[in-house]
Amino acid sequence: MVVPSCRCAERQGFVDKRPDRVRRRPAPQRVRPSVHRILDAMTGAPAWVRNARMDFLGANRLGYALYSELFTDQVRPANNARFGFLNPRSQDFYAEWESAANDIVAMLRSEAGRNPFDRNLSDLVGELSTRSDTFRTRWAAHNVRFHRTGFKHLHHPIVGDLDLTYEAMELPSDPGLNLLAYTAEPGSTSEDAFKLLASWAATQVADELSAPLPVTDEA
Repeated sequence: MVVPSCRCAERQGFVDKRPDRVRRRPAPQRVRPSVHRILDAMTGAPAWVRNARMDFLGANRLGYALYSELFTDQVRPANNARFGFLNPRSQDFYAEWESAANDIVAMLRSEAGRNPFDRNLSDLVGELSTRSDTFRTRWAAHNVRFHRTGFKHLHHPIVGDLDLTYEAMELPSDPGLNLLAYTAEPGSTSEDAFKLLASWAATQVADELSAPLPVTDEA
């Protein structure tokens, strides 16, 4: 995988170029054991933890099962932005892909405004801008927003269509991390699909999805 340098990204105007600050690569973010225990205790709803650049950092068994398509990519940690713009499977997984793509770019743009010297973030934006015309066009629109609740319409390759409500909750002791949980309307076909997903998840090993692979998105 070819990842453009920060200098390349600067030439394209995707990162802050002010000379008075130096971009630094932050320490890798981790999910604390107590948060893992909370995730594992949530047995009836998919839940996962992400950071501001949309890395998939941890989940419960249903969370891994719901987002199993992200792990078809070989880069770890799995990243929702990279999946959304560089993996063709995302257009099947996100039933409303255009809306999902806009939300992904808006969240990255918002984080770039809050933390313009995050080297990992600028590298990700540079890579997506170089490899995806669709991302580059949306990035130039300068849309910024962050939804803490809403609806997701997904098409899972095993259980089919899912219409879900989600809540995004900040982890106050872990700046930049959010826990997301999903529910289905009681009595709906999506709730039935959740039950099928749980049965499928029971046959899968979450550790196989989250197992470390060579990290190729960092210098």
